[in-house]
Amino acid sequence: MKLLIALAAMAAFVAAPAAAQENRSAAPEAAARGTLLIGNKGEDSLSFVDLATGRELGRAETGRMPHEIAISPDGRQAAVVAYGGHTIDIFDVAGRTRLRAIDLSPNQGPHGIAWLPDGRIVATTERSQSVTVVDTTAGDAVTTIATGQEGTHMVAVTPDRRRAFTANIAAGTVSVIDLAAGTKLRDIAVGGRPEGIALTPDGRELWVGDLEGARVQAFDAATFERIDEVRTGEVPIRVAASPDGRWIVTSNMGAGSLTVIDARTRAPVRDIEVSGEREAGQVTILFSADGKRIYAAETGRNQVAEVDLASGRVLRRLPAGAQGDGLAIAP
Repeated sequence: MKLLIALAAMAAFVAAPAAAQENRSAAPEAAARGTLLIGNKGEDSLSFVDLATGRELGRAETGRMPHEIAISPDGRQAAVVAYGGHTIDIFDVAGRTRLRAIDLSPNQGPHGIAWLPDGRIVATTERSQSVTVVDTTAGDAVTTIATGQEGTHMVAVTPDRRRAFTANIAAGTVSVIDLAAGTKLRDIAVGGRPEGIALTPDGRELWVGDLEGARVQAFDAATFERIDEVRTGEVPIRVAASPDGRWIVTSNMGAGSLTVIDARTRAPVRDIEVSGEREAGQVTILFSADGKRIYAAETGRNQVAEVDLASGRVLRRLPAGAQGDGLAIAP
């Protein structure tokens, strides 16, 4: 039955060759817009790339080992975690300058991050087994919510901004955080080594990847019950939901590929070969605002692949610094 569903879903894609094709010189059919920000964890810098031209506009110094990036509600600033330290850097996107560094001490190892419409920044602080909340409207006031779980790495926040879910790699759990009350509600035992995590845009389903199991699991975000499990490529290190909620995509570091899943039927639709090689070190993935493209950080090759979702073609590869990983797009 799932095979029939998958074949039907596949018809929604434009026919394309089995292997993804790369066009290094030509721009995409419809010009991409915005500034792509890349956290270069191998050189402590932030790259700014103009998506319309593919040209790097410049780089700025960051804290130690920048990883995930979040864009402010007005699109003008970016928050970049220093995973090797205890700070979040705030950058002016247009000026490509660092405005300030927010000290999260005693919390250490910030990684997953989200910037909420009310001005709060939510970040995991892995080495402290906690979630740190920064209120940028109140002088960058810092509060801490303990997870008590090993490897609190990535975070996803519900559309109503009341709850957050953290993927705890070493613990094999997902923590449910009440952001309004500032407390942990519970831990969901998901098994394996969960790292990639994403909520559907309607907030109803939580998708969690497993580094060990070549799988992604779907959970009901209200009841926390497991709904389904879908096979993916090897080492699904990141999970992303398309802006329209139609697709779930995993970044498979072990295979250098993307697995595309129909979010409604939870049936796998196709695997897109990006590099096809583990050595590319493919990690972070990011949808464009219109959901037509996926950006995949090939950390091992200091570049970011731009993939057309419908055809599965690699349109071009954009420049990054040493071990470019975290991604965000500013409008």
